[in-house]
Amino acid sequence: MDRVYIFDTTLRDGEQSSGVNLLIKEKLDIAKQLAKLGVDVIEAGFPVASADDFEAVKVIASEIEDPTIAALARVLPGDIERAAEALKSAKKKRIHVFLATSKIHMEYKLRKPKEDVIKMATEGVRLAKSFCDDIEFSPEDASRSERSFLYEVITEAINAGATTINIPDTVGYSIPPEFGELILKIRENVPNIDKVVISVHCHNDLGLAVANSLSAIKNGARQVECTINGIGERAGNAALEEIVVALKTRQDLFGLTTNIDTRHLYKTSRMVSLHTGMVVQPNKAVVGANAFSHSSGIHQDGFLKESTTYEILKPRDIGVPESKIVLTKLSGRHALKRRLENLGFKLTEDELKKAFLRFKELACKKNEVFDEDIEALIEDEIRAVEELVGLEYIHVVCGNNTVPTATVRVKRKDEVVQEAACGNGPVDAVYRAIDKCCGIECSLRDYSVSALTGEKDAVGEVTVKIESSGTEVVGRGMSTDIIEASAKAYISAINRLYKTQNIA
Repeated sequence: MDRVYIFDTTLRDGEQSSGVNLLIKEKLDIAKQLAKLGVDVIEAGFPVASADDFEAVKVIASEIEDPTIAALARVLPGDIERAAEALKSAKKKRIHVFLATSKIHMEYKLRKPKEDVIKMATEGVRLAKSFCDDIEFSPEDASRSERSFLYEVITEAINAGATTINIPDTVGYSIPPEFGELILKIRENVPNIDKVVISVHCHNDLGLAVANSLSAIKNGARQVECTINGIGERAGNAALEEIVVALKTRQDLFGLTTNIDTRHLYKTSRMVSLHTGMVVQPNKAVVGANAFSHSSGIHQDGFLKESTTYEILKPRDIGVPESKIVLTKLSGRHALKRRLENLGFKLTEDELKKAFLRFKELACKKNEVFDEDIEALIEDEIRAVEELVGLEYIHVVCGNNTVPTATVRVKRKDEVVQEAACGNGPVDAVYRAIDKCCGIECSLRDYSVSALTGEKDAVGEVTVKIESSGTEVVGRGMSTDIIEASAKAYISAINRLYKTQNIA
């Protein structure tokens, strides 16, 4: 099967992301991981840019064996000589030279006519060729260059010794049909194009870097320059993981393969995110936190019956342990039942029905319901003792200059009782009001509260121990409202007390 070469420029173009400054050790760590991932070329840096960049390329060139190590250079002799020096110890090396060819760049940045640009390009390629055989030439801003002039520059660069011609969409200006057509026209109008590999380097200013790269591949490009997580100058580059997985998933369309071991994609993504400080957005394709998460009830039901109904990728193929069913207010009975089974709970249909109603009540109060929430819900609500007293209503008034007052309504058998009381605090006021409603005298021996999860909307779990006539019982309650959780715990304890003392 025909293959696409993966040229990773995370360490060069990726580091040009605003706010990113990688240490040499961090670059080496990433380079080792990229080699493990299976990239064909690692662009290790721009040696002439700084002493650190030179040293990073030098270190990577001496320690990384399998991938080709590339160094970027302008077509200037000083740049090329510096790149060659940094790459001296590389087992497989490439010098990547570039020069702008668009009218706007030639007029305002280079301030040179076309003839001078062609001369500079050919001389730069020839000089680079004197240091190593593998030479890549990039006509910068190719997608905005005059077509006939672009064909001429490419032809002369190949004649001078270039082995790879890279077509950059430097400012992310192209759209997929247009960029694919550019690659096709280059193949048709550059007479010696069959002597080189056509590469593309797409930026994401319009959010089309991956789409443009795939369009180019469809039209004959066989190398893609890309970065992990799509990081890079301005809006970033084409994301390596998206291109590779697209080619793998749609072999029916492309009929192409790469050398990438996709099982290392997730780990590589995490490493680059950690070293650069650039957080991967949750909905990022392939490696985002939500890429294999399902929260809609309809989707969860279909996924649990057959994963391919809502997943075109297998998480383990990317290095993600498993898909995730996220329990939210949108989740259905099937998802809750499966989670309960995974947690070891086997409920009857009636218990499941009751659990689902309580789950929905809880899910409407917080973004996500976690395993700890479900365990507490089952123990607190489903497996609780029979309710002789049930909490119907609670209202509390408190403040730093207000006497805490609570109004509580409870149901005792078929009777509804409502009382109010004051206390030393809101919880104490609630407990006093419940005592009055139940006509019971008991002492609070212990009270503790904990958050089941770490978020701001976490469910609070309250545990109380009460004593009456020598009998001690424990009650538990949970809610996103700690006062409500406290009331539920106290009512739970009273029900246990009634059951222990055989009070009907």
